[in-house]
Formats: sequence, C-alpha cells, structure tokens
Amino acid sequence: MKALFIGGVKSGKSRHAESRTLKMHHDSVVYLATSEPIDEEMRTRIARHKEDRSKRFLDLEEPLDLVAAIEPIKAPLLIECMTVWMNNMLYHGLSKDDIFTQVESLLALDKDIVFVQNDVGSGIIPDNALAREFVDISGRVSQMLGDGCDEVYHCIAGIATKIK
Repeated sequence: MKALFIGGVKSGKSRHAESRTLKMHHDSVVYLATSEPIDEEMRTRIARHKEDRSKRFLDLEEPLDLVAAIEPIKAPLLIECMTVWMNNMLYHGLSKDDIFTQVESLLALDKDIVFVQNDVGSGIIPDNALAREFVDISGRVSQMLGDGCDEVYHCIAGIATKIK
C-alpha cells in the first residue's frame, strides 16, 4: 500500500501521514527524514522533530538516495518529505531525470510507503527560472505519486480529505 499526503506548508499533512503510517499495525514503523541540517535553526528543528517522533517511529535519515536507504527495510515507512528531498537532489547537482527515475523506483518497490509532499503549484508563477523549474519538477512528482499511490489525501487547515 502506498499513500500520498499533499498540501501547503503547515496544512496538517505530516500529522495525518504519521497517523496513517502508525495505523498499519506492525511492530515498528520507520520515519525516513530527508532534511539536511544546513544551519542552526534547521539543526534545532530537526532535533525537535526527532524527539517528537522517537517514541513512535524508528528513525532513518537520508537526504538523497531514498531507494537504497529503504530497500532493506521490511516495516512500513513514512517519507518526510519529498519536497525537501527534491530540493536536496537539485542542490547536490542531480537532474530532474534523476528525480523522476528515483520516484518511479520508489513506486515500484513492494513496500508500504506513505509520502508527504508540499503542494507548491497552487501559488503564482515564480519570477525566476530556478523556482519555475522546481515548481515544474514538483508538479510532475506530485502527478507521479498521485498516479502510483493507492490512496491520496489533500490537506488544508488541518483536515485531510481523501481524493483517491
């Protein structure tokens, strides 16, 4: 089973994705965090998130190669978040084709995965080429995940609405 929780920043998608992952009734579930500690504020944020989830999830951190990180895992897992991961991929010089190939590989895995993705395409068209490219890539990844997941939820104002 694969599920996608998509919505804007602070829409409640992470909370709902965590709840959905925990309902898979296994002895353990894995939380794969994609954030990199790029500055002090981010390090503090990551530490707080780790502490919040430590009693409920086994913790795994991987900013780039998600497929290699989760291939050996048998437990259901939550990937938080695909948007940050895409940013990491581009920041480290990987291409949009590398991103799309890895998403296809993730969807092909015979694993229970819950994905979290920010909906970055609902705003205005960005004024610079890099931001427009990011929105385009994110939109394509959202479509790939939406098509490949068994369940899709849109989150807004703390409410998750099942759309697939």
